[in-house]
Amino acid sequence: MSSMLGTALRVSIFGESHAPAIGCSIDGMPAGVPLDLDELQNFLDRRAPGRDATATTRRETDRARILCGVVDGHTTGSPIAAIIENENTRSQDYDELRRVPRPGHADYPARIRYDGFNDVAGGGHFSGRLTAPLCIAGGIALQALAQRGIRIAAHIANLGPQGIPDTPLNHMELDEDQLSRLSSHDFPCIDEGAAKAMRECILDARNDLDSVGGVIECVAYGVPAGLGDPMFDGIENRIARVAFGIPAVKGVDFGAGFSAAYLRGSQNNDPYRMDHGNVAPRTNNAGGILGGISTGMPIVWQMAVKPTPSIGRKQQSVDLDAGCDADLVVRGRHDPCIVPRAVPIAEAVCALALLDLILESLGNRAL
Repeated sequence: MSSMLGTALRVSIFGESHAPAIGCSIDGMPAGVPLDLDELQNFLDRRAPGRDATATTRRETDRARILCGVVDGHTTGSPIAAIIENENTRSQDYDELRRVPRPGHADYPARIRYDGFNDVAGGGHFSGRLTAPLCIAGGIALQALAQRGIRIAAHIANLGPQGIPDTPLNHMELDEDQLSRLSSHDFPCIDEGAAKAMRECILDARNDLDSVGGVIECVAYGVPAGLGDPMFDGIENRIARVAFGIPAVKGVDFGAGFSAAYLRGSQNNDPYRMDHGNVAPRTNNAGGILGGISTGMPIVWQMAVKPTPSIGRKQQSVDLDAGCDADLVVRGRHDPCIVPRAVPIAEAVCALALLDLILESLGNRAL
């Protein structure tokens, strides 16, 4: 199972949902990068389960244990290794799924691909639980990027079947008020009214033994112009590759995204003007990227997150051992909506992709 990413910054994710521990290794992080472990833990807490009525009742502390690569609050230049111990597992809830796969989950194709030897408990290596160590690596990358003045923020842009929208992040420049509101809210929205409506939507789905999905918007501010490459190694390619490592992500777009297909060129193009000797686009439909290369504008992208496939309703499936149709009622503890906990994961994904690109382009001295 391939669980590695990056070129200059090489990250490997290991473990399974119900294994004794999950973790990551990070190779290529330059020496001397300041690392605030309390800030890192606060970042992990935003993703951790069991902290809100809209999330799974599985309660994990998600306490990151750094094994090596960090001394006296700074990176040493050697590989960083970190683990999170799994403390609240109930593997017996998943025994039936070895033969009766969940619709919408990887149970069936994984059984075919790995001849039934893959770990089924909690989804094994296909579980969203593996995004916890991804957030360790991404949380470290966020702090490293901050040394270069790059800040990344994400929120729920839209949620539910009817589409409950939040106020968009500023696509032209960093808005400290927006970021302050995001950091002060328990629910990852800019607008409190939107947050309330989204909560109600998720709880309604839970009461109906169902689930809902949504869209997360992420913006990176302070990315300089000229980073990236055309065709197969552009910024879009790098972010999308990591984003699709999140199990629930089904779509990624940049800037105006699919909406650009419904515009004329005169509407979609971002006009240029000079501003105090600098090139300054008047709009940012390109999402800060042209030809795979950064334009100096904020990098704007979105990811579509599907509804949680593990729901309490009876679903049609098959008994793979008996070779007949079967009905399935999923047991265990599952999120009625993955989207709120996926917001920091989007930030982690973006940070890892951009830091890898910066280190590859500018070398270790870039930080």
